Amino acid sequence: MSGSTESQGGFLSRRGFIRRASSRVAALGAAPLVSSVMAISTQKAPSDGEDYYAKLGVATIINAAGTYTTLTAACMPPQVLAAVQKAALHPVRLHDLQQRAGEYIARRLKCEGAVVTSGASGAISLATAACLQSANNISILEMPQAIEGMKNQVIVQRAHRYEYDRAIYLCGARVTEVVTLDDYRRACGVGNAVMTNFFNAAEDEDGLAASAQIGREEWLRVAHEYKIPCHLDAAADMPPISNLWKYTGMGFDLVAFSGGKGMRGPQNAGLLLGRKILTDLAHANNNPGDGIGRGMKVAKEQIVGMVAAVDWVLAQTEVSMQGDYQKRVDLIASAVKGIRSVRTETVVPKIANHVPHLLIRFDPAVTGVTTGQVVDALRAGTPSIELNPNTGQKPNQGIPADANTLVVGVWMLQPGEDAIVGQRIRDALTKRA
Repeated sequence: MSGSTESQGGFLSRRGFIRRASSRVAALGAAPLVSSVMAISTQKAPSDGEDYYAKLGVATIINAAGTYTTLTAACMPPQVLAAVQKAALHPVRLHDLQQRAGEYIARRLKCEGAVVTSGASGAISLATAACLQSANNISILEMPQAIEGMKNQVIVQRAHRYEYDRAIYLCGARVTEVVTLDDYRRACGVGNAVMTNFFNAAEDEDGLAASAQIGREEWLRVAHEYKIPCHLDAAADMPPISNLWKYTGMGFDLVAFSGGKGMRGPQNAGLLLGRKILTDLAHANNNPGDGIGRGMKVAKEQIVGMVAAVDWVLAQTEVSMQGDYQKRVDLIASAVKGIRSVRTETVVPKIANHVPHLLIRFDPAVTGVTTGQVVDALRAGTPSIELNPNTGQKPNQGIPADANTLVVGVWMLQPGEDAIVGQRIRDALTKRA
């Protein structure tokens, strides 16, 4: 049913309902309404609510893995949590909040435009929708059905394909894979590309992965030569803090960040940053309108939470953040010191999750326990501990693990949890778990 229809089949539209409700309030008099509003406005967030994890029987865990969605990502710092709680107490006009939040974030992060999205995946979908709309001069309601036969290709390096690029397909776009620079030029020259997608975490510090052939600078140069907008997926790529403006400064037309990872905002929020002409189109496709983002709802609490998270991040320093993480690494490393065959190493991935990680290497023939058995023992304990998923795996995205390596991510640990993790790993490696 159209929201603009007054009545249809006996059902009232929301607009009609509001008009009728307003007239009835006026007929009853303003005093009761005023007193009710005053009562609501003086409400305060409860200082300590009921523990619904306990009520639902869901056990909390110690997150020694990192900002993974399956582990509910980051915990919000007190300043961000307080902003979210306060925002929850009062309604506002959602469109106004989205616009003002985007303008504020854009100023703080040194870019033309910004949109608070439903995570980095929502940002990818909105970026694609904006580029489809721009390239084809179509309305938001023509996606995805009418895209067939129009410009609808998103160019991606084969080495940059990943599960999250399914967000591109929601708008009706399709992916064209390229490998070599010549492939890339040919794909750009066909004339049906609306956007390119560059997966930032697939690259090393020089902009090239082992299986990729085109670095960031060259990728940008060729796309812009053919007047094709470039989107960069940098979801987990903060810290360093400067990354929040580094990639738009390089010339990427749109950049997606996850809000619930290093930025420590709400898990179901993210940012799309870039050229205002495109972020404005992304805004138009976002909720509460009827575009592709209608179901990717970002509530007032998430919008305010992301603004507060940006403020929180910009109040930090690289030295203070990384120094605290290193202290946790050192404490856990000291806890396993002296165990036969155990060696420890600190690594900092170059791009994604750019924080200290502790590698604990050991010889199962000496310890009498395997990597899998250590992982199981940590999970089975109380509280349950989850290690980084690169534990026992091949080297991946800057973490040089192997079958006999435990990977401990320390940046999501709460105060005091580093000591618990260290002792529990020691117990597991010495078969006292």
